[in-house]
Amino acid sequence: MKSSTIVFLTILVVGFLGFTVVTNNDGAEEVQLGVEEFIPFSVKENTVKTSMVEFIHRGTMKASWYGSRFHGKKTANGEIYDQMAYTAAHKSIRFGTLLRLTNMKTGKSLVVRINDRGPYIPRRQLDLSKAAAIELGVIANGIARLEVEEINLSGINNPIVTVN
Repeated sequence: MKSSTIVFLTILVVGFLGFTVVTNNDGAEEVQLGVEEFIPFSVKENTVKTSMVEFIHRGTMKASWYGSRFHGKKTANGEIYDQMAYTAAHKSIRFGTLLRLTNMKTGKSLVVRINDRGPYIPRRQLDLSKAAAIELGVIANGIARLEVEEINLSGINNPIVTVN
């Protein structure tokens, strides 16, 4: 399998499943991607050295969430919205961009992939999928201020995922 195909699949899976930082036997940190059960072949490339992952602080953003009314409908990038996937909408952030979001009140954090445009309510910058809102503890209040970090995987230019 070509390395570009493995890189694309890795980016796609990171967007859907996220990753975990682990320390291996020799003390080096690695970012563990959750790919084994989702890719039907064995890949050694299911880890990325943390030196290849850069977190770019983007400040705080006011986030709301959207769910069942849009579930099964097309998103702005053309894919079908799944309210139980870890995705988000933003007015201008590039489709496919991975963001690590942290709710400072709860300490909960997760990675989402930008796949839609919005929100269209003044003074809100992110619309979370229902699953992301549940995980971050945003469901009850409907809105929250979140710390936002863009994830840049070194050596991979523009990890954009689009569906035509």
